[in-house]
Amino acid sequence: MVGSGELTDKAWARIEPLLPPVAGRGRRWRDHRQVINAILWKLRTGAPWRDLPERYGPWKTAHERLRIWTADGTWERILDHVVVKDDSVGNVEWSISIDSSNVRAHQHSAGARKKGAAPPSGSKRSPFDGEALGRSRGGLTSKIHLAVDGRGLPMSIILTPGQAGDNPQLLPLLDHISVRRDGPGPPRKRPERVLADKDYSHPSTRAALRHRGIAFTSPEWTDQIARRHAKGSRGGRPPTFDPNIYADRNVVERCFNRLKQFRALATRYAKRAAYYRTEIIIAAIVLWLRTGLQDTA
Repeated sequence: MVGSGELTDKAWARIEPLLPPVAGRGRRWRDHRQVINAILWKLRTGAPWRDLPERYGPWKTAHERLRIWTADGTWERILDHVVVKDDSVGNVEWSISIDSSNVRAHQHSAGARKKGAAPPSGSKRSPFDGEALGRSRGGLTSKIHLAVDGRGLPMSIILTPGQAGDNPQLLPLLDHISVRRDGPGPPRKRPERVLADKDYSHPSTRAALRHRGIAFTSPEWTDQIARRHAKGSRGGRPPTFDPNIYADRNVVERCFNRLKQFRALATRYAKRAAYYRTEIIIAAIVLWLRTGLQDTA
C-alpha cells in the first residue's frame, strides 16, 4: 500500500532502472524505494532526520543515500531522464519563464561554516556565501533562481545567497538547460522565448539574447524608457513587448508555490548548499513525474 506522498508504482517503475543495484560488493543496500520515500517524507514535513518514522528504516541510511547520490549525480540523472522522456513525446514547452524566490534559512543551517573560513577583514563577501547563505536584517536567507518550461516545470536551478541580484543569473540559468535527445542528435539548449520580469530587463541581457536568437519578453524600467527618449533618434526603437505573452510568466510563480509545499524547501534547514539544491531537484523530479504520468494516463 502506497502512503501519502510516497512514490506510486508507475513513478517507481520510471526511476528504478536509473538507480544503482541494491546488491553490489559488500553489504546489501536497504531497499531504494523505502529510502526514497524516507527522503520524500523529510521534504514534505521539514522534520529533523532523527524524527523519521520507523517504517522508513534508520535515518542515517536515508541521509547517507541522499549524500552519496548528490555526490555521484544520481539525482541530476533522474531529473534529466524524466525531462528527456517528456521532450521526446513533445510535451516540453520551450517558452522559458525565469524568476527567483528568497527562502528564510533556519539558524541550524548556518552550522556548516568551517573554522577559519571567514573572509578577510573589510571584505564585502559574506562568510556564508560558499553555502549560498546571505545575512540581512531578516536573518539568514538563500535565493532560488528557477527556469521553468511553458507548463511551469523546472528546467534549471541555481542557488545563491539571498542578497544576490537576479539579472546576473539569467544567462547561467539558460546555460544550465541541456535536454538530451531520446535518440541520436545533440542536446537541445536554446529555448524559443524567455519571459522575465523587470529585474531582468537590462540592455546587456537583451543584446545577449538577441545574439543567441532567443526572443525576450520583459517590461522596461521607467528610467530605461526615459534614457532612451532623452537620446532621441539615437536611443533606438523600444523593445517589443506583448502583455498577452508576458501573462504566461506566472507559471514560474506557480512552480515556486508547488515547490514550497515541501516544508523543507519553504524554510532551509540543510547546512550544505549542495544538499539543499538536491532537495529542490528531488521535488522537481516529483513534479515532472506527476505531470508526465498524468499526460500518459
